[in-house]
Amino acid sequence: MAGEHFTNDHEYVRVEGDEGVVGISNYAQEQLGDVVFVELPETGKAFKRGDQVAVVESVKAASEIYMPVDGEVIAVNSDLEGEPATVNSDPAGAGWFFRIRIADKAQLGELMDDAAYSEFLKTLE
Repeated sequence: MAGEHFTNDHEYVRVEGDEGVVGISNYAQEQLGDVVFVELPETGKAFKRGDQVAVVESVKAASEIYMPVDGEVIAVNSDLEGEPATVNSDPAGAGWFFRIRIADKAQLGELMDDAAYSEFLKTLE
């Protein structure tokens, strides 16, 4: 998942200009198991880094999705409402949760890049 930044809670944000695409990592979807429901945020709402923004439910558990950086939700992936399993089949592609307008790009430097995230995952084994 090149070009993405990751949180310790396994959210990613893929930067596209001044916007970011937010979802959960492949590791997170594997831990959750079969996703059966996704609750998405409202567009136009601003959140601070670390705020709970969405919820993903699987056959195993419900898990909160946190904002990786400060920003405003500008779009949600409404396809997930009818096909939540897309989070399992394509978490970095069609399984994205929402798009944000990034308020402070400097916060991206506090997140992990691909290599650092891979090393972080090794500590969880």
